[in-house]
Amino acid sequence: MPYVLLGLAVFGLITSAVFAGIVLWAVPGYLRERHAAIAQLAERPGFTPPLTLLKPLHGADPGLESYLETFFTQDYPQYEILFCARNAGDAGLETARRVAARHPHIPAQFLSTGGVPDYINAKVASMELMEAHATHEILVVSDSDVRVTPDYLRSVAIPFADPNVGGMCCLYRGVAVEGGLWARLEAVGMSVEMSAGCLAARLMEGMQFTLGPTMAFRRETVRRMGGFKVTADYCADDFILGNETHKLGQTVVLSHHAIDHMVLHSELVGSLKHQVRWMKSTRFSRPKGHFGTALSFSMPFGLLALAACAWLGHTMWGLSLLAFAVASRLALAIAVGRLVVCDKSWFGLLVLYPIRDLMGFCFWAASYTGRRILWRGRIFELLPGGKMRAAE
Repeated sequence: MPYVLLGLAVFGLITSAVFAGIVLWAVPGYLRERHAAIAQLAERPGFTPPLTLLKPLHGADPGLESYLETFFTQDYPQYEILFCARNAGDAGLETARRVAARHPHIPAQFLSTGGVPDYINAKVASMELMEAHATHEILVVSDSDVRVTPDYLRSVAIPFADPNVGGMCCLYRGVAVEGGLWARLEAVGMSVEMSAGCLAARLMEGMQFTLGPTMAFRRETVRRMGGFKVTADYCADDFILGNETHKLGQTVVLSHHAIDHMVLHSELVGSLKHQVRWMKSTRFSRPKGHFGTALSFSMPFGLLALAACAWLGHTMWGLSLLAFAVASRLALAIAVGRLVVCDKSWFGLLVLYPIRDLMGFCFWAASYTGRRILWRGRIFELLPGGKMRAAE
């Protein structure tokens, strides 16, 4: 039995090392693209088509006012911001109105759907309404829990200089708003685990998806895929929008620009529920790829190797294999977390990320415990292909 466990551990360490190698191979190319994009940004006026920024809202999370402020202070010549919530009296809309009042030179609209149409994914109704009211032909979709720098819109616009580009998205680094261990663990997972997976996927098969915190599309592309309503029954609407763009034969670009994704779940239970829900949605959206994700984690196999070697009386060998697992995670943390998304939390990258890697494997395992998720106070059941339906 211990030899079987040791064999499984060594196999997992090899596959996770291969995954790390793929990511590390992808990093230099990504950094070269960033260097070229930054050079483009330095050229003025550069490529600055008029943009419409779509901001779906649902309540007023802590810090929302300061996050929205960053979208009104963009170094960009012409853009508008559309906000939409389910109810006209939504606290998020009230916050957006206060921010907009301080920046009257930025065109802004405040919309509400009134709950119609009643899609499973309520955000999609807001997306449809905002698209109908948009003035410009490039639509930038941004979640409410992100914070950006003044060069954000210039960076988002760059890929669309290529007429073959139909969509783009940005990597993001996690920022624990209120600190706390659980929020910081979730944040470093965003910075390293999520970003590493994207870089590996882009290198192996090209971009066939987008990431929700920031994504942008040509309006023509959205209408060709059937409008935002194609995602009405899906939890992972960002994945579907990018995948539909790819199916249309258009290019999806992973931007050189990384944004701040604010982690609001400072307590253990909220953080765990959020991460398990995300894993479950990925399991149903991309079942084969999600299954293989288990082999990209390193720490569980390192610990298994230590236990098996100790059982066999070779503890030093076990410690060596565990050290190898830790080293591969630290290499990813520095290359991806520090160099790619510019996460400045050395404690998170060097201390917390190996722990987060172990937790990620646990979340992966938990994603197979059922098909129900709790989302915005409602319970849904995930279906094959990633669709949802209200749980009975």
